[in-house]
Amino acid sequence: MQSTNLGNKESGKLWHRKPCPAARDGFNLVQRTAQACTALAFNLRRKSEFLVALADYSIKCFDTVTKELISWMRGHESSVFSISVHASGKYAITTSSDTAQLWDLDTFQRKRKLNILQSVGIQKVFFLPLSNTILSCFRDNSIFAWECDTLSCRYQLPAPPESSSILYKVFAVTRDGRILAAGGKSNHLHLWCLEAKQLFRIIQMPTKVRAIRHLEFLPDSFDAGSNQVLGVLSQDGIMRFVNIQTCKLLFEIGSLDEGISSSVISPHGRYIASIMENGSLNIYSVQALTQEINKPPPPLVKVIEDLPKSKLNSGDLKMKVTTGRVQRPAKSRENRIQTRILKQDLAGSFENKENELSDGLNKKRLQILLKGYGEYPTKYRMFIWRSLLQLPENHTAFSSLEDKGVHVAFLNLQKKYPIKSRKLLRVLQRTLSALAHWSAIFSETPYLPLLAFPFVKLFQNNQLICFEVVATLIINWCQHWFEYFPNPPINILSMIENVLAFHDKELLQHFIDHDITSQLYAWPLLETIFSEVLTREEWLKLFDNVFSNHPSFLLMTVVAYNICSRAPLLNCSLKDDFEYFFHHRNNLDISVVIREVYHLMDTTPTDIHPNSMLHVFVALTKGQYPVFNQYPKFIVDYQTQERERIRNDELDYLRERQMVEDMQAEVDQQRVEDEAWYQKQELLRKAEETRRELLLQEEEKMVQQRQRLASVKRELKVKEMHLQDATRRRFLKLQQDQREMELRRMDDELERKVYMRDREIATTTKDLEMRHLELESQKRLYEKNLIRNQEAVAKEMREDADAFRRKVDLEEHMFHKLIETDQTQNQKTQKLIEEDLAKAEQACLNADWRIQALHKQRCDDLQRNECYHEVARLLRENRRKETEVLNAMTGEEAKKWEEAKEKDFHLKSEKKASALADASRRWFLEKEINDALEDAEHPYSKVSLNQRRIQWDTTERDLMERVRNLRQRLAAQARNRCQMPHLLAT
Repeated sequence: MQSTNLGNKESGKLWHRKPCPAARDGFNLVQRTAQACTALAFNLRRKSEFLVALADYSIKCFDTVTKELISWMRGHESSVFSISVHASGKYAITTSSDTAQLWDLDTFQRKRKLNILQSVGIQKVFFLPLSNTILSCFRDNSIFAWECDTLSCRYQLPAPPESSSILYKVFAVTRDGRILAAGGKSNHLHLWCLEAKQLFRIIQMPTKVRAIRHLEFLPDSFDAGSNQVLGVLSQDGIMRFVNIQTCKLLFEIGSLDEGISSSVISPHGRYIASIMENGSLNIYSVQALTQEINKPPPPLVKVIEDLPKSKLNSGDLKMKVTTGRVQRPAKSRENRIQTRILKQDLAGSFENKENELSDGLNKKRLQILLKGYGEYPTKYRMFIWRSLLQLPENHTAFSSLEDKGVHVAFLNLQKKYPIKSRKLLRVLQRTLSALAHWSAIFSETPYLPLLAFPFVKLFQNNQLICFEVVATLIINWCQHWFEYFPNPPINILSMIENVLAFHDKELLQHFIDHDITSQLYAWPLLETIFSEVLTREEWLKLFDNVFSNHPSFLLMTVVAYNICSRAPLLNCSLKDDFEYFFHHRNNLDISVVIREVYHLMDTTPTDIHPNSMLHVFVALTKGQYPVFNQYPKFIVDYQTQERERIRNDELDYLRERQMVEDMQAEVDQQRVEDEAWYQKQELLRKAEETRRELLLQEEEKMVQQRQRLASVKRELKVKEMHLQDATRRRFLKLQQDQREMELRRMDDELERKVYMRDREIATTTKDLEMRHLELESQKRLYEKNLIRNQEAVAKEMREDADAFRRKVDLEEHMFHKLIETDQTQNQKTQKLIEEDLAKAEQACLNADWRIQALHKQRCDDLQRNECYHEVARLLRENRRKETEVLNAMTGEEAKKWEEAKEKDFHLKSEKKASALADASRRWFLEKEINDALEDAEHPYSKVSLNQRRIQWDTTERDLMERVRNLRQRLAAQARNRCQMPHLLAT
């Protein structure tokens, strides 16, 4: 035994030496769930996925390739201890103690939920293999079967007998879904037949078995799903495998020291995986555990020899035969054989080499066994058939045929043969297609599906064996069938008729009298190979004998079937009755028919015996299948061509019919649409009338509502007007407050400006007074110093003139500033007018404020006018005083000039003085001229006193005129601003 420590490995090999199934086999860590696993399930539709039930009551689906979580399903409120997957892999049932839930594994959504009373409880809910039936087992021993699609109850198993009543805990079902094994806290096993719905056997385990913890059938490749070996795990940790037919203990795994906690068997029955109580995982090889599993049965008829007293050699082959039953044709049905130790005769000198079969079997011995029991054991029947037919199992050749796909002749097979099982239909379609690709005749053979169907149903899990069995049947037992194709094999039917004429002339004459030919009483049996008239068990029993004998045995069976049914056939007189008889099952013992066949095989003369006209059995060749051309090729080719032509014509016809049907459908659809349109229009008209009436009613209601709404609107309007009035008053008050604030601000500004103006006027007055004082002082100084220093006087006069010119410049600057202020005011006024035009709605509200502002400005102008008058008065007063000073200075100057003339007259002799005087005079005149020119731009000039006084008066008059013009323009602008809102409103 090999041992591998997984430890913390995430992947690795399981096998490090033989046996090694494949190099890629091993183990891989898929996910770490971080919690205990309570159930596992494989064989989903996507083979790389599997289901895991966890301790948090959830079910997760993982992918072994990508190692990713596919889905997370929740819904249970207790631990899930069982997961059952449908044969198609599309559905799964998860079972907990309080509920069972049906899941769709394509969408991972829950479809149905089974709720029960808490007092009852669920033991297990699972799918029956290869069916749509769900079996639910409860703690009160009630077992129900449900239809998967509709979830309707199909049946309920009756209660077990009280003498052996146990509380079921564990269950197991055979692969064909016929037998249910149930066990519990007892050493009894109950076997239920689900077809008959009754308990047919109770098996008592050894006394050391007190409770059964797990049950599982051991699959077999050759039992067609009717498993015979059952694994029973008991409370002592030992799993015992027993044959449910012979009740024989075959082998056991586990021990008291190393007990088994749970166990599972691989789908093909090759390995058993067991989790031990110490936490290890043991994998057992079934082939190594026993030599009796998957092995042909030993012959029951042997040469009996006495056992020597000495110990047997290890080379002797020994077997233990338990009590059994041997069926004999003419003796009692049951004979008990005591358990004996038999020694097999290995010499085999009496057997011919031609009777030796593969796998160590012998045809003669099998025939002896068959005559003794009437049939082969169910468990080994398929194995024996494969040996008798010497199937080559040409995998490569069959794969090449299968790779060609579905033959065109069988594309619509389901229409002619509507088989319920999709899998069975698919296998039948593939098998027939392989036969058609093997030989063209089979694509034209109409009865080929009837011929092959029984074998397809029997070998649906192994298509290669199915194909080779049917091919072997056609080559050997269907000899000369296709020589008269497409007609029935007249030569074969003639052989049958000759044999029937020899053994039962009365029956043949009865057929002739009622115009019943061999095509009616023989051909239906041959083309269906008796599958229509026999049950499954009878058919298997018959073909045990057919495959074990010469190919003529099948033809003799047809004759024997008619002879054994002569009584009901002689009572038939209508053709329909004969047809019904040969196409339906009849009350006929197949064992009697088989004995009659053997009788006919032995008593038929050689000249009419089919044995002389048919070849002996020929097996299929190894590697490649033989060429099958035993048919009229030209007819088949012609039929193929005709069929192809007919198929093309049919396709054209179908296309045209489809086109016509489409057109008709369009016409019908158009008619339906027209009718619907007219009906809709009528309904619309009625609906329109109804709605018009409703509209009239609604209009009346609308008028009333409008009246009520108008009154409400009036009330709302009044309220709105009141609100608007209050809002307007508040807004006016706010504006009035704002205007008052603005006026106060302007008053403050005006007061500040007046204060500043008064300060300026006071400063100017003080300056003027200071100037007056200065002039007075200058007058006195001039009067004092004029005589003493004329040069000083002249200099003083020039300084006075400069000071006066600066004063004139200051006043001129003030005048220009006044003019610029006027222009700025004009621009501002224009800008205000433009803004007033853009804001017409507020012009009226601002008019009063502006009028008041203008009034303030007018008052300010008046005050400024008064100030100007005061300034002008002061200026006139100052000018008067200056005039007096200047007059005094002029008189003094005149005196001085007269004195100068006198002195000049007296000093003419002094040329130098005279020249200086002349130069001084020229300089003075040029200066006076310049001053005159400057007086054109300035209010004062250094001209004579009279001219200076005239210019000052002119400048003062111009200044006053400009002030008057400025006041007029301001008044006109104020009037325009007051009139502008009225013009806009108009």
